[in-house]
Amino acid sequence: MRRSRSVTTRSVCRTRRTRRMVQAAGASAAALLALGACSSSDDSSSATSGSSASASSSDQLSGTVTVFAAASLKESFTTLGKEFEKAHPGTKVTFSFGGSDTLAASITGGAPADVFASASPKTMAIVTDAKGNATEPVTFVRNQLEIATLPGNPDEIASLKDLTDSDLKVVLCDEAVPCGAAARKALDASKLKLTPVSYEEDVKAALNKVVLKEADAAVVYKTDVKAAGDKVEGVDFPESADAVNDYPIALLKDAPNAEAAEAFIALVRSAEGQKVLTGAGFLQP
Repeated sequence: MRRSRSVTTRSVCRTRRTRRMVQAAGASAAALLALGACSSSDDSSSATSGSSASASSSDQLSGTVTVFAAASLKESFTTLGKEFEKAHPGTKVTFSFGGSDTLAASITGGAPADVFASASPKTMAIVTDAKGNATEPVTFVRNQLEIATLPGNPDEIASLKDLTDSDLKVVLCDEAVPCGAAARKALDASKLKLTPVSYEEDVKAALNKVVLKEADAAVVYKTDVKAAGDKVEGVDFPESADAVNDYPIALLKDAPNAEAAEAFIALVRSAEGQKVLTGAGFLQP
């Protein structure tokens, strides 16, 4: 009887050990299955993420962005255009620089363009008021006037009043152009009368008269004096503070390349774009 009980006891113990081994094996298998499922989920997530990245990279900007911009923006916008093309391979930025009023007339006349950057809200309004030809403009920089003289300032021009000397050949921008309107505002505020030898179509043309020594002085923007380097000398005058121009920029309605145009405007308004513009002498808005 004792032997039978002993055998029975060993049999029961073996049975219990076997059950525990089976349970442990089952638990291990479940763990492996769970790990496999996690791995599969991670792989699936990675694949989804990779697909999204691939889709994003394939949705790159391309084509030409046509920008109509005030003449005073030529140097800084040309720099930003190159940076934009470098950041977005497959794009090209083309510019039409000139007097803001002339550019506005071209746009309202049907000239194809994506972006308009004007030297004053008044000239921008020519476009925005014409059957809503543009989105809401945003001021991105400001600009202040300065007197450009011959190198070394041989005529010793020190103020706006000095330009009224009849012996001096002085050039102004046409009053229809923002730089001309600002000069007129400064002269009126100072109650000064000035008869220039010519009115030029844009600020670059006015500055060029001094560069070519065809004039003794011109009232232009600080940015243009800076861009000219040692070809001219700049003279500040306090009245310019009363005639600072805001520069608005807008996406044009029916822009041929609206997506890329919006990206260019974003660059102009970005910290990087503002660094280029303020480096050229523009004031922050």
